[in-house]
Amino acid sequence: MKPDNTKSELHPRNPHRERYDFDLLVQASSALAPYVKLNKYGDASIDFSDAKAVKALNQALLKQFYQVLVWDIPEQYLCPPIPGRADYLHYIADLLARDHAGVVPQGTSVRVLDVGVGANMIYPLLGTREYRWRFVGADIDAKALDNAQQIVNANSLSNVIDLRLQLSKASVFKGVIKQGEKFALTMCNPPFHGSLEEAQAGTARKWRGLDKHFAKRVSNEKSPMLNFGGQNAELYCEGGEEAFVATMISESKLFAGQCVWFTTLISKAANLPSVYRALNRVNALEVITIEMSQGQKRSRIVAWTFLNASQQRAF
Repeated sequence: MKPDNTKSELHPRNPHRERYDFDLLVQASSALAPYVKLNKYGDASIDFSDAKAVKALNQALLKQFYQVLVWDIPEQYLCPPIPGRADYLHYIADLLARDHAGVVPQGTSVRVLDVGVGANMIYPLLGTREYRWRFVGADIDAKALDNAQQIVNANSLSNVIDLRLQLSKASVFKGVIKQGEKFALTMCNPPFHGSLEEAQAGTARKWRGLDKHFAKRVSNEKSPMLNFGGQNAELYCEGGEEAFVATMISESKLFAGQCVWFTTLISKAANLPSVYRALNRVNALEVITIEMSQGQKRSRIVAWTFLNASQQRAF
């Protein structure tokens, strides 16, 4: 059966709810054209197991929808799916709208911290274009930040995006948030896996799901982990997602008065009980879990605040 032309599970403001219009995307970025072929339904598409094709698609999406004219990432760095990343932004924007008569506040007075901004810097790019927010992007990978800075410079975004190197692998907010600095939101897509081996096994499953020359591709790769890119810090850390988020929650208490909403993606539903226990230990005043889905992929945002409603409005 031919698939539906809509992605109704995405956020209502997400501009990617319709199936990709490859004619328009190729008009926006001719570099995508060589990768567009007819699929088994007779529709234009790309081979999503081809990292170069996925990157070309991202470049076209960024040009067509977000007026990002220059975007590139080094080989073997994470190439993010833009519709899902956009969903995260729109859902956390709704958190701010609660105290603004249901209207999402826009403009550079809204400051957002992206923990683990990466070489792709996708959240600041989408957030500055969709809501005109101002971003700080932090990462422990200096090479990733160098690439992100090139994107900032090439698109004349230095007035709204500031990049900071996190010098401590054991810290999340400490060393990044400055004294007296305030943010409306923090966001994070934490490392998913707990080890290199776990990351490689996860990538193997993804290749099988794509069902595209799996055995041949894996046999030709020194490390099958890097299917769509992803450096070590992007894919895994000791203790995986659960441990990383536990550190984030613990440190958030230290900056309780400097941010309205702390948020993070949680990919593994099994990690939610430990996340809630950690939030209870730091006495978070309000905790919200927002379910998200994109196709067969399910994830959720966990958001918490230490401020009451009047403090949030005053902030």
